[in-house]
Amino acid sequence: MTKSDTALTNPADIGEALTLLSRLPVASRGTRGGAAAWAYPVAGLVIGGIAGAVGCIAIFFGLPATIAPIAVLTSQIVMTGALHEDGLADSADGLWGAWDRTRRLEIMKDSQIGTYGVIALCLSLLCRWALLWQLFEASPGFALAAIAATAAVSRAAIPVLMWQLPHARAGGLSRSVGVPSGQTVLIGLAIATVAAFTLVWSAAIPAIILAALVTLGTGRIARAKIGGQTGDILGAVQQLVEIAVLMVIVI
Repeated sequence: MTKSDTALTNPADIGEALTLLSRLPVASRGTRGGAAAWAYPVAGLVIGGIAGAVGCIAIFFGLPATIAPIAVLTSQIVMTGALHEDGLADSADGLWGAWDRTRRLEIMKDSQIGTYGVIALCLSLLCRWALLWQLFEASPGFALAAIAATAAVSRAAIPVLMWQLPHARAGGLSRSVGVPSGQTVLIGLAIATVAAFTLVWSAAIPAIILAALVTLGTGRIARAKIGGQTGDILGAVQQLVEIAVLMVIVI
């Protein structure tokens, strides 16, 4: 084992985080697993920054504030391969579509989408579009900052559940990545907090508080219904925290 394998942070972790959470053409060895989770909010800053810039470009070329959020959401989905949206849909189907743990996990693993999943996706996209519309109508520049901050904070929630909850199933993406240490989680939270204060100023405190409540609430539901977390649960918490943080910033 090399020194870089045991270090708390490694610059290569950013590439590993981007490779895991996006489809951006980034080279990565992909060997650190959960130890690289501190870099998830950094990956969020990259993804959110690009998506926000796309929205600002749309505004620059004369498109209305109602259309810019569509450009933002489309670019996010393209960059991430709808990874988090898929997790939200599968979680909604599984957690609310069955009465026992085994059946819930089976539904979540099924690639087909059900009624709960469709509703969750529609509500998520509608909420994010409406909130982004308000931001772009008020200030495209601030909208860019808010999107980047939201992307960082929402992805900092993922390692929290990875560390807090046991794996709900024997296999899957979440188990293959592994469990981050408490220190790794704290570093990620610190990065997201600094990003939030830097980019959205006074909105950072209530945004972080609500993000924490949503993360803990999602964790409690996952523990109660399936006994832990899966990759789908991690995707769902990112989406829910993103909506919550955008809501606070708009308010």
